[in-house]
Amino acid sequence: MEYLHTMVRVADLEESLKFYCEKLGLQQISRQDHDQGRFTLVFLAAPGDADAAREHKAPCLELTHNWDPETYDGGRNFGHLAYRVDNIYTVCQRLMDQGVTINRPPRDGYMAFVRSPDGISIELLQRGEPLEPQEPWASMQNTGEW
Repeated sequence: MEYLHTMVRVADLEESLKFYCEKLGLQQISRQDHDQGRFTLVFLAAPGDADAAREHKAPCLELTHNWDPETYDGGRNFGHLAYRVDNIYTVCQRLMDQGVTINRPPRDGYMAFVRSPDGISIELLQRGEPLEPQEPWASMQNTGEW
């Protein structure tokens, strides 16, 4: 058995791609438009996994966009996606600078949570040992759900 991908339904594909690719930093691996079924599948991977993912040797995130409008709620019930990052403070600052709310700041220098436009929780974990706690993160409070 091998882990292949996680599928997340998204209401607005362009808004979701902007979040996952431009803000979070994932790379698009493939896109499949299914006219007859009226849906689009977009596969994304972390930059370090992109080449392996293209060869189906690393897991991906699959965004599923149904063309007919649907309301998706309960993103918190899904659980979360998790990505390891080289510097949690740099990533969180970059996200904040682009208007992303840091729902659970990296007070411990190790873990943070943000949410996608569709309410999917995304956990960010520091690679290796936790970084030394530093401001503004150390005293920042949680915002909303994560």
